[in-house]
Amino acid sequence: MERQAITLDAPPQSPPPRAWRRLGFPLGLLLPALILIGAEAGVRAGLVPANLLPPPSAILESLSWLLENGLAGHVGASTLRVAAGFAAGALLALPLGALVALNRRAESVLDPSFQALRAIPSLAWVPLLLLWFGIDEAPKIILIAIGAFFPVYMGVVAGIRGVDRGLTEVGLLYRISPLALARRVLLPAALPSVLTGLRNGLSLAWMFMVAAELIAASRGLGYLLTDGRESSRADIMLAAIVLLALLGKASDSAMQALERRWLAWRDSYVERTMR
Repeated sequence: MERQAITLDAPPQSPPPRAWRRLGFPLGLLLPALILIGAEAGVRAGLVPANLLPPPSAILESLSWLLENGLAGHVGASTLRVAAGFAAGALLALPLGALVALNRRAESVLDPSFQALRAIPSLAWVPLLLLWFGIDEAPKIILIAIGAFFPVYMGVVAGIRGVDRGLTEVGLLYRISPLALARRVLLPAALPSVLTGLRNGLSLAWMFMVAAELIAASRGLGYLLTDGRESSRADIMLAAIVLLALLGKASDSAMQALERRWLAWRDSYVERTMR
């Protein structure tokens, strides 16, 4: 009787890096560069009125002028408000989301109200917060916290409820304590959804910050938008929008780097093919 040789397949190899990555080309800058070039060419050719859409060169000059006239204070004020509001909203959403995900009675009591409050637009909160807290920093930070709360809450609830039951049964089989089960099983398994909720919450924190500063602020990027509108300066408004985009992208990139570090153990198909 002939013996059949048993061959073992070689372990799958990660695909080679793409050509544009080997060259170090920042592909994400391609679309913004094309938009800027098209806008500059359109205004200079007279296809677009310069008073409605200033060319990128004029926006750059406005940014330079703002930098010499207190731009750092506006950026710092908005950044501090976002940081404080996001921290408050996220720190409140994490335990409440875990409580709702793990306790059916807490879900019955809390979740319907949270879902109803989540549907309220950001601007609807502004008059009430101004009435309750005046025009100081408190209403702005509370409004930003409201915006950050719901995405984080939804991410925590979805993440914990999406944990494979087999993982928790293995933990119970080894008779680990509930605290150890949460720390060693539930939290790592739910972490991708939690981090996605944190990223979405941070993005909404920037949006709610603009809503707060458009109504009642004497400093900040939202105030610059209002000032540009009242003075019919489209270049200032677009400069503030550019700064909001850059700050939002920078904060999201920081969260994305944290996500890659904390989820380095993940070996999904997309993670493997995008290396």
